[in-house]
Amino acid sequence: MGEQQDEDGVGLFEKVDLLIPAYRERLSKIKREHGNTELQPHTIQNLIAGSRGIKSLLWDVSKLEPDRGILYRGLSIPQCFSVLPSSSGEEPPVEGVLWLLLTGCVPTPAQMKDLSVDLADRVCRVPDFVFDCINALPVSAHPMTQLVCGIMALQTDSQFARAYASSTPTQQLWRQALEDSLNIIAKVPRIAGFIYRRIYHEGDFIGPSPNLDLAANFCHMLGFDDPHMYDMMRKYLVIHSDHEGGAVSAHAVRLVGSALADPYLAFAAGMNGCAGPLHGLAIQDSFKWIKQVSVDLGGSDVEISVLEDYVRSKLQAGHIIPGFGHALLKQTDPRYTCLYEFCEKNFPDDPYFQLVKKLKEVVPAVMRHQGKENRIQISHKY
Repeated sequence: MGEQQDEDGVGLFEKVDLLIPAYRERLSKIKREHGNTELQPHTIQNLIAGSRGIKSLLWDVSKLEPDRGILYRGLSIPQCFSVLPSSSGEEPPVEGVLWLLLTGCVPTPAQMKDLSVDLADRVCRVPDFVFDCINALPVSAHPMTQLVCGIMALQTDSQFARAYASSTPTQQLWRQALEDSLNIIAKVPRIAGFIYRRIYHEGDFIGPSPNLDLAANFCHMLGFDDPHMYDMMRKYLVIHSDHEGGAVSAHAVRLVGSALADPYLAFAAGMNGCAGPLHGLAIQDSFKWIKQVSVDLGGSDVEISVLEDYVRSKLQAGHIIPGFGHALLKQTDPRYTCLYEFCEKNFPDDPYFQLVKKLKEVVPAVMRHQGKENRIQISHKY
């Protein structure tokens, strides 16, 4: 389904409006024909493990396959980069994958451009009181705490909440839900840039540019106006656009949204889940660990044998090495490979990347020698 290219001249809201009747009929057909079909039995251990392995969600937007990694509408990460339209840089803008996830079709360049212009307009319309709410927090507050505060401040402008309060029929609320969702997607990067500059640049804030795509604009508001950084952010956002429907943050969003809470409330719940060290914060922990290795061993020039001893001692002491091992993947995460190849091409001499290259060689070998065969896959968190 994903490789089919859309028809020019059809906007996002028009496209979704055309798709909804077929999706509703499909769901009704599934209930009619398979409503009494039993799924696999589960055990107490499944429950103790947080419902691991229990099929409890219909979700066809993305799928994690053990040998191929994450698929977006049936397309692997390499396929996405092959078929999604590009713009000013070498990497496709995230607006293309957003269209793909929402509609199941690859957008035309014109459709992607129109969506990019729409989001660029929305990013400029963040009320001042949102920033005031964030500024009321200590600068030392964790960035995720500040981010969720900003999202909750944005909620006062929820079109979904207003439409529901006005007794709009539930089946017509999709339009307001999509409006809210697009506003969140556009405005969260501006809030994140504001928080970054608040913490690390003494509040020297940078406003959005109306001429940049979403990822490039995010880089601009962070203070990184470099074409390589624009492409890096495009790639990073594309490969993290979705991760099945049952991850902690995605599950939290759907759980809260099932109560007809508006998208801001649901998204804020998901971000609180994402802040957990066993979920989104794991990426931060991975980088902290790499920095600590650099400090302990005196930088990236460390000998392989010294690094092997270091990793071995950490494992023998019962420490977990962040970024290695995955509950489902049997191969190295394609998202990791994607970023690794990008860094090898554009930042080959970066000290942290040099250290990551050595760890990529050392850690799986040491783990394999210690019998940790199920922990040698390198995940995207690394």
